[in-house]
Amino acid sequence: MSYLQDKKIKRRKFWSIFSLILFLLIIIYFRAGIYRTLAFAASSAFRPVLIAGDKIGDKFGNLSLIFRNKSALKRDNDNLRSELDGFQGRLANYEAVLGENEELKEILGRKKENRNIIIAAILAKPSQSAYDTLLLDVGGKDGVREGNRVFGRGDVPLGRVAEVYPGFAKVVLFSSPGEKTEVALPAGIFMELVGRGGGNFEIILPRDLVLPPGAEVVMRGINPYPVAIVEKIISDPRDSFQKALLSSPANVQELKFVEVEL
Repeated sequence: MSYLQDKKIKRRKFWSIFSLILFLLIIIYFRAGIYRTLAFAASSAFRPVLIAGDKIGDKFGNLSLIFRNKSALKRDNDNLRSELDGFQGRLANYEAVLGENEELKEILGRKKENRNIIIAAILAKPSQSAYDTLLLDVGGKDGVREGNRVFGRGDVPLGRVAEVYPGFAKVVLFSSPGEKTEVALPAGIFMELVGRGGGNFEIILPRDLVLPPGAEVVMRGINPYPVAIVEKIISDPRDSFQKALLSSPANVQELKFVEVEL
C-alpha cells in the first residue's frame, strides 16, 4: 500500500516537472511574438496618454518660450527707451548750443567798430534775481566799471552796471521801477523816461505833443540807440498832460548774452 502511494507521488512530480519544462520551452520558442504582442498592446493602451503628454509638454514649452520672449522684449524696450532719452538730452543740449551760437553771431554782426564792448553771459535774470536786475559773469577783472551801459541784441540799451565785483557784476535795467533815463523823442524833444518794471516804461507828455504808437524813443547822444517803443497813449480832456506807455524792444527773459560797453 505504501509502495503504491509513493509511486503515485513520483509520477505526479514527474508530470509536474515535465509540464513546467514544456511550458518554458513554448515561451522560449514563441517569445518574440509574445513580446511584440505585449509591446503592441501596451503601445495601443498608452498611446493616447503619450500623445496627450507630448501636447501638454509642447504647450508648456511654448508658454515658457512666450514668457522668455516677453522678458527679452521688455528688456530691449527699456534699453531703447534709455538710449532715446540719451539722444533727446543730447539733442536738447545741441539745440541750446546752436541757439547760443546764433545769438552770439547776431551780437557780433551788429557790433560797431568804434565800440569797445565785452560779451557777458547772464547768470540771473529778473525772474531769478532782485526785481529788474541782471547778474553777469564779468566783473572788475574784466575791465567792467560802475556806470557802464549794457546792451541786448547788439544795439538795444538795457541798463547800467550798478555794482562791480572781481568776477561778476550787477546791472540795474532802465525799466526798473522808478529808474529815470534821459531820452530823445522823434520830434527831437528831450524827455525823461521812467521805468515801470518788467521791461515797461512811461513818459509824461504835454497834451498837445503827438507821439503815435510804434514810435521809437532813443538814448541821448551821438548814437541814437532805441530804448523803448510807444505802445499806448493815455489822456484825459480835463488834464493838460498825457501819459505814454512804452516797452523795451528786447525781451530780457529771452536773452542769454548781453554786451557791456567799456
